[in-house]
Amino acid sequence: QVQLVESGGGLVQPGGSLTLSCAASGSIFSIAVMGWYRQAPGKEREVVATITDGGTTNYGDSVKGRFTITRDYAKNTVYLRMNSLRPEDTAVYYCNALIVSAAIQVLNTYWGQGTQVTVSS
Repeated sequence: QVQLVESGGGLVQPGGSLTLSCAASGSIFSIAVMGWYRQAPGKEREVVATITDGGTTNYGDSVKGRFTITRDYAKNTVYLRMNSLRPEDTAVYYCNALIVSAAIQVLNTYWGQGTQVTVSS
């Protein structure tokens, strides 16, 4: 069984910074991609940032230049550093990973439970 556990959400003022973390654990053979998605009330879930096992990153247009995704391969952990936060960044942020489990050797997508980020003065 594979689990993604997120941490780091909270309340921050506009212009502030926050770092999210997501650790994958369990029966993991390999991790192809790790990333972050977000969903604001009344809106669809959207991609924030992703990073491949080769280190290639991809960002949503609204966060380019403000957010940075990094990955600790030894710890199976992905981080999202969020700078210059805006009220419109308020959402539940979900960790996502494409993982080949050691148990069944099949590539599956996994989601974390979500962490709330609120940007408000």
